[in-house]
Amino acid sequence: MNYILLIIGFLLLIKGADTFVVGSSSIAKIFKVPTLIIGLTIVAFGTSAPEAAVSVTAALKGSNDMAIANVVGSNIFNLLCVVGVAAIINPIKVQKSTIIKEFPFAILAAVVLMILAHDVKFQGYSENLLTRADGLMLLALFGIFMYYLIEMALTSKEEMNIDQAKENISIGKSIFMSILGIIGILIGGQMVVNSASSIAITLGMSENLVGLTIVAIGTSLPEFVTSVIAARKGDSDIAIGNVVGSNLFNILFVLGISSTISNIPVHPIVFIDMLVMIVVTVLTCIFAATKKSVNKIEGIFLVLIYILYMVFVIIRQ
Repeated sequence: MNYILLIIGFLLLIKGADTFVVGSSSIAKIFKVPTLIIGLTIVAFGTSAPEAAVSVTAALKGSNDMAIANVVGSNIFNLLCVVGVAAIINPIKVQKSTIIKEFPFAILAAVVLMILAHDVKFQGYSENLLTRADGLMLLALFGIFMYYLIEMALTSKEEMNIDQAKENISIGKSIFMSILGIIGILIGGQMVVNSASSIAITLGMSENLVGLTIVAIGTSLPEFVTSVIAARKGDSDIAIGNVVGSNLFNILFVLGISSTISNIPVHPIVFIDMLVMIVVTVLTCIFAATKKSVNKIEGIFLVLIYILYMVFVIIRQ
């Protein structure tokens, strides 16, 4: 039964995120918000909404291992599998601004997270915690990132080709879809955390393992679908920008909110996964900087790394 509830929860998360994006994008369009801002904020937040729902719910329930493992696992999946598969389908061209601004910001966010969480080493404390103060610091960085996005959107002369809601969607229907999407995300997040925790206990698996594998992959499906479809259409900016933007949302906003709600103890083993996240972010950035694209061979290499990482995580358990 728990497996059925887990699948239903994932479906609610994915459909809820999609409905929220369509509804909120339509509202923004009605009020004449620039297309680029819609894409860089609402769409990125929408694809990260499942991670937010799961991690915040886990923090509220005290399932702290799952709260942080879900974010780290999702980011690793995004960089290796989402970018990898998208590049295999169609080589991804990367803009110069993404290489010199957004990727470095993503690397900085990952490094800051690791430093903030490593209280034993850097603060001399008896345990590692993501505290409320750490959460507020992550949210402050998120604010800086949002300021950068909005400034870039307002000064850019080009508009991203983001799939928006049709013009004939009324304001009433748009608001209804947005609310319905949020409800789906919240209910789905609750179902995923409860069923995944039960499965972990039944199989003798740790919450950390479930968060890094089943939950991380499930909550990353919106990013996966978005980037793969974008790659097939040749929309490289969306394929790579969706991943980098979502990863930043996951670290700065999702963990920022989660740790502000409740202090999150960090298991020592998670630091290995954080290090993997930093390394693969740098590696993907290097691939992107080479000829300003991620080609098929590099995509295959990224996917193979993820398979090896999964094998390592399962054996480690």
